[in-house]
Amino acid sequence: MRTFAVLVLSLALVLPALSSAPASAGELKGVTLPDTVDVGDTSLHLNGMALRKAYGFVKVYVAGLYLETEQSDAEQVLASDSPRRMVMHFLRGVGADDICEGWKEGLEANTENPSAELEASFDTLCEWTDSAEKNQQYVFTYVPGTGTTVEVGGESKGTMEGKVFADALLATWIGPNPGPGEGFKNDLLGG
Repeated sequence: MRTFAVLVLSLALVLPALSSAPASAGELKGVTLPDTVDVGDTSLHLNGMALRKAYGFVKVYVAGLYLETEQSDAEQVLASDSPRRMVMHFLRGVGADDICEGWKEGLEANTENPSAELEASFDTLCEWTDSAEKNQQYVFTYVPGTGTTVEVGGESKGTMEGKVFADALLATWIGPNPGPGEGFKNDLLGG
């Protein structure tokens, strides 16, 4: 009976500590992102985090890719028509023109013969782009049947319809020729 009392007392001490433990999170270069986020009724999990550098040494932003299930194959991520989220957390100020130029270069490098409609969607994305300040986030959330919602600094800029745009945008980071480089792509894919 004494053993049972010790077990009950031990559980009474341990269980409150477990329930009050903070939710786990991913961390990179001082940026912490939650391990899960809810998009509607779907929980997305942090698949990977990556550091974007310019000129090989200037730290620009930390990115986090959220998917329904862990995935390391870029082609499968892009082929899947399921919710996903990409977060860019800026480590320094970056001008809107530089951000826009990166997306357009990424489109050109990763989407063969983009349609005029897709190019117009990237033009709209550039219109929604503000200069990023240190610690500001850009968040891109794709929901099938709805499109990609673009948030800049917590403010919704709009929703771009269609999976074609969602795939082309994500391909700028995980496509065959990712602007930030293969190491960045591999880190987002949990490599």
